[in-house]
Amino acid sequence: MSRPKLAIIIGSIRPNRFADHPARWIEGIARARGDFDIEVLDLKDYKLPLFAEAASPAAGPAKGEAQQRWREKIASFDAYLIIAAEYNHGATPSLTNALDHAYLEWNKKPVAFVGYGGVGAARAIEHLRAIAVELQMAPVRNAVHILLPVFMAVLREGKQLADFDFLNQNAKEMLDQLLWWANALRAAREAPERLAA
Repeated sequence: MSRPKLAIIIGSIRPNRFADHPARWIEGIARARGDFDIEVLDLKDYKLPLFAEAASPAAGPAKGEAQQRWREKIASFDAYLIIAAEYNHGATPSLTNALDHAYLEWNKKPVAFVGYGGVGAARAIEHLRAIAVELQMAPVRNAVHILLPVFMAVLREGKQLADFDFLNQNAKEMLDQLLWWANALRAAREAPERLAA
């Protein structure tokens, strides 16, 4: 069986975002493992409009070119790892908007989270887990939470996320879970007749 395809999705579009630090760090760890075929998706590259469709994406094809391009890209992956900032105790509007622009493309696939902010984006990740369940995704238990002291050490002291052993260990455990679920759910999607009652 080929390696599962993993999308690392950068969920902030701010020009001065911190997200590039965790995206590069987790991409490096994931690539070094050799378990996944990896692509980084930057929401800045998709220019999705504010979701205002008359019907859910579950009801049919997207109408706009940007939305169709996004849905086709999302459909091509077996698993997702989202880099999540926390705004006002929740996920970024750009990220929730991107999630809203697809539905079937997310279904029956696992998702993991690397969050950063005052409490390591714990509240944003809980928010995103609820959205993921509604999208029929399987959020994995472990996440990586980059707390404010680490965030500030990277920004002001020249530290790297790889300098923090506990983050590296959390990343390993999270990726182990994501890989297991990616393989299990891909096998189930490819052989649905085995799941029929």
